[in-house]
Amino acid sequence: MDVLKRLFEKRFRTPVARVEALQGQLSGSGRRIIRLSAENVSAIGILYDVREENLAFLEFSRHFRRHGLPVPEIYGEDLDHGAYLEEDLGDTTLFDYLSANRNEGKIAPEVVEAYRKSLAVLPRFQVESGRDLNYKVCYPRASFDRQSIAWDLNYFKYYFLRLAGIPFNEQALEHDFGRLTKLLLASPHDYFLYRDFQSRNIILRDGEPHFVDYQGGRKGALQYDVASLLYDAKADIPPELRQQLLDHYLNVLAGYIPLDRAAFLEYYHGYVYIRIMQALGAYGFRGFYERKPHFLQSVPYALKNIRWLLHNAKLPVELPTLIEAFRAMLASEKLQNLGGTAQPPNPEISGARLVVRVFSFSFHRNGPPKDETGNGGGFVFDGRSLPNPGREERFKALTGKDAPVAEYLDQQESVHQFFSNAAALVDSSVDAYRSRGFQNLMVAFGCTGGQHRSVYLAEQMAKHLRDKNGIEVVLHHRELESSAK
Repeated sequence: MDVLKRLFEKRFRTPVARVEALQGQLSGSGRRIIRLSAENVSAIGILYDVREENLAFLEFSRHFRRHGLPVPEIYGEDLDHGAYLEEDLGDTTLFDYLSANRNEGKIAPEVVEAYRKSLAVLPRFQVESGRDLNYKVCYPRASFDRQSIAWDLNYFKYYFLRLAGIPFNEQALEHDFGRLTKLLLASPHDYFLYRDFQSRNIILRDGEPHFVDYQGGRKGALQYDVASLLYDAKADIPPELRQQLLDHYLNVLAGYIPLDRAAFLEYYHGYVYIRIMQALGAYGFRGFYERKPHFLQSVPYALKNIRWLLHNAKLPVELPTLIEAFRAMLASEKLQNLGGTAQPPNPEISGARLVVRVFSFSFHRNGPPKDETGNGGGFVFDGRSLPNPGREERFKALTGKDAPVAEYLDQQESVHQFFSNAAALVDSSVDAYRSRGFQNLMVAFGCTGGQHRSVYLAEQMAKHLRDKNGIEVVLHHRELESSAK
């Protein structure tokens, strides 16, 4: 916090009088967002320890402002401390404006106009400013390529389908993912892809849209961003209005490039589907995995969009296993009821509080930890099959608790699959232990040195379990603790 105060005082030549922690439009990320103010001046401070992502936001912001786009001015930065200060655009997001001006499903004309204005600016990001953008600073990928698509599809598979209990044939689903990827990559993709162009990232000031949260931007196809806004789940835009807004966007876009509407629409619904799947993966990760219930409240709205697409949108490729999974999601009472309940209820506790002891350890030093409670059993997971950050010089002095290592492992499909399977096993035992009144359970993750993979996995499991009612989580990193003595 002190670093933000220093940046504020350097910019405005006055001390900070008030500090307010914000959630707002960026609450789904790991960034801390703080409003700092003094008499007649205010600014938004960001604290985030992923340097590459901070660099992307700062570079993009300055580039967009040179092109006259309505994005926040950057007031100051201290990347060594993961901090920067930006213009305060206010608190009224497009989503807030929509929610306040909607009555019995009818959206007020002034809201529609705000959407039209936002979509009219989008081609300026995609085409006009995208021509001379420095794509070298994009993070984590320079383009929405095959790898980016695979990350999004696997995010959906492991953090939504798996954790929601939707059955699927994994190999058949991978075949469908391959066909969908081929379709998406066939669309022209030499434009700037904003990546998270949705109503909570558009701020209205004096009736005009301003834009934030584009640090994940990269080179990609035009269809992705307009799909993001029009199929923004909880915004719940009616199909007729979606079509009107899409037509408006295409009319504006035609002023920037020669536009073949039929060719654009051939790929459009494929991008709608992948954007919905990416969002569902995020809801599952934040909701099912991190136990943040408000993210799950968007799921029924996303299902509503999928139901409409299944009846009204024909893709040029066959995706039978994916469509079968969608139909299973639509038939799930558990998922349909998420909008009215905070999250699926935990089993009743019929005994003393359950203590889950989570360990990281090294197989090569002392082997798996022993259960000291007398309960016996539990889980020992071997993480040595996963990619090893310890083999790279940049990670050798770090541990699985450090952000660069976590970022590296987060990007590995095998890690997501491994953890998803482990979490499903542990969750099943936790529910059974609680219902039967058991008091202790051990979960241990091992790797070669007990420094990177096992530590990361133990941290993730502890985070996954901590918000469950009636559970106490005790976390031990055995090798780290022993080396610190």
